[in-house]
Amino acid sequence: MPVRDTVSWNSMIKGCLHCGDLATAKKLFDEMPGRNVVSWTTMVNGYLQFGKIEVAERLFSDIPVRDVAAWNSMIYGYFKFGRVDEAVSLFQKMPSRNVISWTSMIDGLDYNGRTYEALIFFKKMVSYGVDLSSNTLSCVLTACANVMALHLGVQTHGLIVKLGLCFNEFICSSLLTFYANCKQMENACKVFNEKLHDNVVIWTALLTGYGLNHRHQSALMVFGDMIRVAVLPNQSSFTSALNSCCGLEALDRGKEIHAMAVKLGLESDVFVGNTLIVMYTVCGNINDAVAAFNDIGEKNIVSWNSIIVGSAQHGQGMLALTLFSQMIRDEVDPDEITFTGLLSACSHSGMLQKGRCFFEYLSQYKSTALKLQHYVCMVDVLGRCGELKEAEELIKNMPIKANATVWLALLSACRTPSNLEVAEKAAKSIFDLEPHCSAAYVLLSNIYASAGKWSDVSRMRVRMKQRRIVKQPGHSWVTLKGTRHEFVSADRSHPLSGKIYQKLDWLGGKLKEFGYVPDERFALHDVEDEQKQEMLSYHSERLAIAFGLVATAEGSTITVMKNLRVCGDCHNAIKLIAKIVDREVIVRDSTRFHHFGNGMCSCGDYW
Repeated sequence: MPVRDTVSWNSMIKGCLHCGDLATAKKLFDEMPGRNVVSWTTMVNGYLQFGKIEVAERLFSDIPVRDVAAWNSMIYGYFKFGRVDEAVSLFQKMPSRNVISWTSMIDGLDYNGRTYEALIFFKKMVSYGVDLSSNTLSCVLTACANVMALHLGVQTHGLIVKLGLCFNEFICSSLLTFYANCKQMENACKVFNEKLHDNVVIWTALLTGYGLNHRHQSALMVFGDMIRVAVLPNQSSFTSALNSCCGLEALDRGKEIHAMAVKLGLESDVFVGNTLIVMYTVCGNINDAVAAFNDIGEKNIVSWNSIIVGSAQHGQGMLALTLFSQMIRDEVDPDEITFTGLLSACSHSGMLQKGRCFFEYLSQYKSTALKLQHYVCMVDVLGRCGELKEAEELIKNMPIKANATVWLALLSACRTPSNLEVAEKAAKSIFDLEPHCSAAYVLLSNIYASAGKWSDVSRMRVRMKQRRIVKQPGHSWVTLKGTRHEFVSADRSHPLSGKIYQKLDWLGGKLKEFGYVPDERFALHDVEDEQKQEMLSYHSERLAIAFGLVATAEGSTITVMKNLRVCGDCHNAIKLIAKIVDREVIVRDSTRFHHFGNGMCSCGDYW
């Protein structure tokens, strides 16, 4: 250029920063024959963009004459890097402020978890008569949503109506999110229905709102409607829709949405891919979860953690370890969730030495401190492998106080070797911490029942009754074509009850032919042997499987969910049932997934 004025120099600096070339931008800034406040502010923003806040701070202090934009840039930088008090102090020193200054304060305080202060700033802003922008109002609504400040949010909505900004797209989506967070979905729908929208952000806000309020069927209806009116979903839309599929355990619907993501070329997107991993894992399909993981273009730590934790839940311990090795080779640093998943994988696969190695490594790993959940997992690893004394010693030597969850892991482990002494110690520790912990009462009672100590069982039940502690009832369910079919033990309320019991009776005969003998230790009541066998035959998971056999096509996989741990007798029976009917049966209990087929279970009878 024959003549380079300040504007052209500033444009070049801004262009270099936009292309990620900080060094060239700095060189041009240093060579400038004359700088104005825009030059200085551009470089301040550049250093902030590259995380060099101290350099930006020094440069800001060197600006000869600062305009309001320069002050706003530095305030934004402080908030971005969590230096909230310095941002507030700088705001107070400003010689003059504009609407951007106030909005930066509201947004920055809310972003850093100081939402109530953000709302105080908004009230001050209104009292000072500062003109409100659509961005300001959007930030205020977001803050109100975060702390469920319904009254102030409704007042802000009234102000928006007064200013004629109802149909602003950013404000509309913020209103939807605000009402959804405040559990006011009817009001969210009223906002949405005020006009016909073709903006994907607004549709996604409504879709996400329904999911947030556990109205997953409605969320999927919104997703279907947006497709019908030709609004193409984005990554956030797919993530919210797939999360609702998780909530409904609707595998078929999740597969349909996955196919749509593939058509739009979004299967390699990390956010869509991560949600697909979780959806397939929750719905019992670990193979498709692995395929979704492999399809992700650039994986992040959430991708790795999701597939490692998913593998652990499905008892695929070696797969989890292989993925961890691959993660390290790809130079991705593990975090506390990674190690929780690995220890869980060792627990579910009976890999005692591997578990010890990971726990030892984690205790020496500088960037991740041992947390309570790691101790819970390690106690579980040791307990499941019969090392109860070592597990007890680990709890006693913990540098942090053990909570009820840690002791519950030890108590739960006492079921396998039926170690009453350790069980009673663990239960006492739990009752000292949480006197009304129903899980501890039930576990201890079941351990007594397995040992035939019926007087102790009776004592536990009397104590529960006296303290008004209610045992969580066991139930199992199958999700079919979007409808959940639930069963409790000996349930006859289902419309297909006649066919279900007919199928169970047929299975009972076949089981006897295969040499199955009911294990009466799992009938946790002091009754006659014949009654015990009948009680075991009609456990909720068996009713759910019989329903699946009646209501689904021959050869298809039956997936059953259960809220409690599957009992040992049912576990043995289901292995044979899967072989008899020549189908894969997947059961997710409170601990893990069991994949039954050809007379075996993926857990190797270790759960």
